[in-house]
Amino acid sequence: MLKVLAQSWPLLLGVMLLMVGNGVQGSLLGVRGAHEGFTTFELSVIMSSYFVGFLGGSRLAPEMIRRVGHVRVFSALGSMISAVLILFPMVLDVYAWSIFRVLIGFCFSGIYVTAESWLNNTASNETRGRALSAYMIVQMLGIIASQGLLSLGDPTGYGLFIIPSVLVSLAFMPLLLADTPAPTFDSIKAMSFRRLFIISPLGCVGMLLTGGIFAAMFGMASVWGAKSGLSIGQIAAFGAALYIGGLMLQYPVGWMSDRMDRRALVMWLSALAAVVVLTAGAIKFPFPVELVVALVLGGIINPLYSLLIAHTNDYLSKEQMPAASAGLIFLNGFGAIFGPLVTGWLMGEVGARGYFLFIGALFALLAGYAAWRMTRRRAPKSTGSFTGLSPNASSLAVGAVMDKE
Repeated sequence: MLKVLAQSWPLLLGVMLLMVGNGVQGSLLGVRGAHEGFTTFELSVIMSSYFVGFLGGSRLAPEMIRRVGHVRVFSALGSMISAVLILFPMVLDVYAWSIFRVLIGFCFSGIYVTAESWLNNTASNETRGRALSAYMIVQMLGIIASQGLLSLGDPTGYGLFIIPSVLVSLAFMPLLLADTPAPTFDSIKAMSFRRLFIISPLGCVGMLLTGGIFAAMFGMASVWGAKSGLSIGQIAAFGAALYIGGLMLQYPVGWMSDRMDRRALVMWLSALAAVVVLTAGAIKFPFPVELVVALVLGGIINPLYSLLIAHTNDYLSKEQMPAASAGLIFLNGFGAIFGPLVTGWLMGEVGARGYFLFIGALFALLAGYAAWRMTRRRAPKSTGSFTGLSPNASSLAVGAVMDKE
């Protein structure tokens, strides 16, 4: 691991600063929007807009990198993020915020593609798994730190918008000043969704549903907190707990996935999450109990994402893996667009508890579908290893995990 850190510390430091900046603005907008009188559905549109941009960036950024190179794309997208972050408190309009979020999502998607291709270039075949694990841990630590920063500022002022802009600007310095050469970028041929679904129905449906769950859970957490009357500190603690749970359970779930039918693990984890979330939607718990709920939810959704990728990988040849990774990422991003929208609509109809009810319904659907798929075919005789991934990962990181098996 020390060798990995010595080779990749500029990238890892830059990614951590990026995630602090991204995490602050993601949670801050829900709180500030509620303060400005935006409706729950309007806030859900704003949150969904990020994933529209992210999905577009995942398609267009690779071509941009091939045409003008990593450094130029990295610098251009980073400059755009810094500028847009400053505009949020200056233009308090739902349509403007939605456009800003599309731009932010597009830019972060391109930056992730750039950073992850850089990581692949600096790591060897022997260290790639450890480098990717360090990258994902740094991402989560950055998000957790961002929630602490949120609790220290005033969401009604300018400071919490300026700080993320500064952090994003600083994040590029380690990479742009590092002596590591920019990597080459190879194109990935697409696999049809029909072919991908035939190979792994659970992988496709699961990635679509987990995209909706992840986007609703993290994108609407601050909106739920504001609607529930929580303080800024409580909202920040809830958001941090979602990611802390993901850090805590990645390894135990990975250990189990290498020793049992992964479909069964998907089913039981989803069923447990559905019970916990639907109970939280039916009963108003004290805030300490809601923190435990957040730990459970974050601890399940993050490993589920990695688990579904590992399950799909079990049915693929090595040559199919890069194309399949792009298809899985697209399905996850497509589901993410609708997660906040439906959650916002439901919260407008039934109140704050709609946040938990929608997430619980998606978990229940995933559990039921995994149980049904277990009756359709046998588990594979041999399986690849499990590697923890964040749902923020681009197709490059997913492809690297799948390709190293």
